[in-house]
Amino acid sequence: MLKITIHDSPAALTFQVEGKLIGAWARELEEAWKSAGTLRDRKALVVDLTETLFIDEEGKRVLTQLFREGAFFRASGPLTDSIVAEITGKRSRPWRGILTQSLLLLLAVGVARAADPEPLRLTLRDAVQLALKQNPQVQIANLNIAENQEFQNIARSGLLPQVNLNGSELVRRSNLEALFGQRIQGFPGHIGPFWVMQAGPGGSVPLFDLTAWRRWQASKENVTGARAQSLTAREENAQLVVSQYLGSLRAAADIKAAQSRADLAKALLDQATDLQKNGAGTAIDSLRAHVQYQNERQRLIDSQTQLKTTLFGLARLLNIDPHQSVELADESEFFRTQEYTADETIERAFAERPEMKALASQIRAQELQRKEAEDQRLPRLSLTGSWTLQGLTPTSMIPSYDYEASLQVPLFTSGRIKGQTAAADIELKKLAQQQSELRNRIALEVKTAVAQLESARSEVEVANQGIDLAQQEVTQARDRFQAGVANNIEVVTAQDELARANDNQIGALYRYNQARADVAHATGQMESLYAK
Repeated sequence: MLKITIHDSPAALTFQVEGKLIGAWARELEEAWKSAGTLRDRKALVVDLTETLFIDEEGKRVLTQLFREGAFFRASGPLTDSIVAEITGKRSRPWRGILTQSLLLLLAVGVARAADPEPLRLTLRDAVQLALKQNPQVQIANLNIAENQEFQNIARSGLLPQVNLNGSELVRRSNLEALFGQRIQGFPGHIGPFWVMQAGPGGSVPLFDLTAWRRWQASKENVTGARAQSLTAREENAQLVVSQYLGSLRAAADIKAAQSRADLAKALLDQATDLQKNGAGTAIDSLRAHVQYQNERQRLIDSQTQLKTTLFGLARLLNIDPHQSVELADESEFFRTQEYTADETIERAFAERPEMKALASQIRAQELQRKEAEDQRLPRLSLTGSWTLQGLTPTSMIPSYDYEASLQVPLFTSGRIKGQTAAADIELKKLAQQQSELRNRIALEVKTAVAQLESARSEVEVANQGIDLAQQEVTQARDRFQAGVANNIEVVTAQDELARANDNQIGALYRYNQARADVAHATGQMESLYAK
């Protein structure tokens, strides 16, 4: 990274450069220099490189341009000293040059290692486990659980005693005429002022309050719902990572197939060229083979680009350092059609899908809120009390206390309780509709995923047979061309058929693995199948 800070003082305009002055970041310094505008015309210009870690060729170009426009450099360390000396033409002593070059080499090696960390090799299971540890959505879901647990503690506190310690000191003066409604002859118009001091504990405890009890029960259900939402986030992120990893495996398989076809095309091109040199072939055969070879090279380049982009997407899902590259550790697993061993029934999906658990918890919480509204019609009994030392001076303080049992019976609430109950009933009906829609959607997802899995398994078998036949066709066409009984049109056609068979096989394998993941997601078993 690069940080550019502009310090504007009466004496000079200083551009402080911190970090690596390389590539596009170096051009950021050039843009900051240009944006200074008229300020550069009135003051001395200084580029502070004392905190600069590394400078590449683009950084040297920018610094050279700034030097030509009147910039002075402030440098520290062998790296920046050497580069500044080179730009300004002030060479250092020969004996220092050797030391400087050595230090520069060591620093360059260290920076290169820091900038290019070792690739992170991940299996599919490793990728899923890493995403479940540090994906932001999963972390947010975990924080939601902790937040709802604190809300549960708050609701529980309404059922427990509350104790506090009070202390006060006040000055009191009272108007007797205001107290008694008339002036009393022979008495002054007021009493006081005098000091009153008191201190002591006080507390309260609810003896019977069903509304607070229902509120605490609802908060417990909210915690359960938050845990189910966390499972939903984990399942969804596992599904995304599995799909992205499978896409990367497909891209890697495309590269291998494209490389194999390119090697074959090169061998056929050499064969056609040799036959032409020996008079057994024609120029059109060589030209046709050369065109086919270029086509295969183009496909190889496209496949390599596709792998890079899919790995970038995988790194984003894993929330790792953008400078950290990712490599696939189990590319061979892509060609294995592993059986799906988990339960794939609709009933298992209803029991395991976290969305069903979250919605069921939400329904129970809403039912408790409805009971809470109904229980507001019941009496509430509570006990409060306090014990204090009270007096005009600390030495004259004596104990005083008051205890109170309070019974509150609601008689008329102007329809508030009825309205709250009706609103809760409406919300329960909405949740019931959502539950019905969710059950239908889950059942359809399971049926669709199972059907796609069976179809993909059959496609893989057919595609494998197609690969064998296409390879035999290429071999026979190549032999016929070598024997001179046919031109290489048959060879090119066989190459195209092999390419199509390769694409069919890779596509079928990808669809099978993706269908397997879709069944796991539809039945709520993504994490158990891919992360454990």
